[in-house]
Amino acid sequence: MRSSSNPAFRNLPQGRGYATFDQAALGAATASYGPRTPVEAGRAGAAERPLTVDDIVVKTGIAAGAAIAAGPLTAVSGLYGLALPSFLVGFVVSLVLIFKPHLAKAPLVLLYSVAMGVALGGISGLLNNVYPGIALQAIVGTAGVFIGMLIVYKTGAVRVTPRFTKWLLGAMVGVVVLMLFNLVLSLFGINTGLRDGGPLAIIFSLVVIGVAAFSLLLDFDQADQAIRGGAPASFAWYIAFGLMTTLVWLYIEILRLLSYLREN
Repeated sequence: MRSSSNPAFRNLPQGRGYATFDQAALGAATASYGPRTPVEAGRAGAAERPLTVDDIVVKTGIAAGAAIAAGPLTAVSGLYGLALPSFLVGFVVSLVLIFKPHLAKAPLVLLYSVAMGVALGGISGLLNNVYPGIALQAIVGTAGVFIGMLIVYKTGAVRVTPRFTKWLLGAMVGVVVLMLFNLVLSLFGINTGLRDGGPLAIIFSLVVIGVAAFSLLLDFDQADQAIRGGAPASFAWYIAFGLMTTLVWLYIEILRLLSYLREN
C-alpha cells in the first residue's frame, strides 16, 4: 500500500491489504497505535460488515457538514475571538486521532470538524469584513478542487503510483520547510516575501494549493484500498477525518490566495 501525504492516513496498516495482512503486521500496528486499531477492532468483531463507498461518503458528509454549519454561525455571530482556541482544540484532537486511530469515532471526529469550522469561521469572518464575499469564494473554490480531483482520480487522468507518491511527499516536505523557514525569520523581522501578498507570495500560495489538491488523490487512493481490503465499516470515520484535514488545509490556502489577489 502506498503511504499518503496526509499524516492521518499514514497510520493505516501496510502490507497485502486490510483483510489479509499477516500477524507480524498486526502486532506492529498494535504496538504502535495502542491495544486496538480500527482495523484490528473490525477483525475482532466478525459481525461488523465491511466498509463501503456509501459509508465513507456519509461520514465525510456529516463531518464536512458540521464544519460548514459551525463556520458561518461563528462568522455571523461575530465571535472571531473563538478562532484561536478552537484551532488549538482541533489541533490537539487531530494529534490524538493521528496517534490513536482506534479513537476515531463520531464524537472526536465531529469535535475536530466543529472546532476547525469555528476556527475557519472566525478567520473567514474577519477577512470577509475587509474583502466582502471572500469566504464564499473560498468555500466554492475548495469544493471545486475537491470535486475536480475526485474526477481526476476516478477517470485515471493522474494515476497514484509509488513514483507519484514519492514526488508528492517530497513536495510536501519542501513546502513545510519553507513555511517553517519563513516563520522563524519573521520572528526576527525578516521578510522572505513568501507571505506578504506580493508576487512571490502568490506563486508560493499556488504551489501550496497544488500540493494540497494532489494530496487528495492519495487520500482517495487510501480510502479505495481500505474498501478493497475489507476494512470494517466503522473505519469510515477515520477516513472522513483524514479527508477533513486535507480540506481544512486546502481551504486555508485558498482563502490566503484570495486575500492576496484582493490586495493587488
